[in-house]
Amino acid sequence: MIRRLRKFFALDRQQKKLFIQAFFLLGWVRISLLRKPFKVLLAKLDLHRESVLQPPLEPSAREEARSIGWAVRTAASFTPWNSTCLVQVLAAQSMLRKQGIAGVLYLGVTNDGAEQGSSGFLAHAWLMSNGEFITGEAGHEQYTVISSLSWS
Repeated sequence: MIRRLRKFFALDRQQKKLFIQAFFLLGWVRISLLRKPFKVLLAKLDLHRESVLQPPLEPSAREEARSIGWAVRTAASFTPWNSTCLVQVLAAQSMLRKQGIAGVLYLGVTNDGAEQGSSGFLAHAWLMSNGEFITGEAGHEQYTVISSLSWS
């Protein structure tokens, strides 16, 4: 615990701010997913099923997107609740949108769950901005994309 606190206090001011914002946003998204159907949450996000042309990001926006991805992934590892890939994607999407950074949210499935004794499909969500992964990169290639939603 003390080591984690030392790591936190070693962060610069902007990293601390993003980490705290991501931590609380992950909680809000988790509660929202438990209380409302996913379809209702998606409708509020104003995402587009058709691809939205995304202009190349300025270097500062690209760095901000990477920092947001870092903050969400790092904060997710500290939450006492289960911050799944979908929770992380929705939190990162909210943070990116607030900064005016466009991206694409991907939802994928695989039937590997049946092979692992589960009852059917496994799902995964990941988020990309300007062709770079923000969250959910690990294992994404094992999933077939069933939906992609973008924002500008």
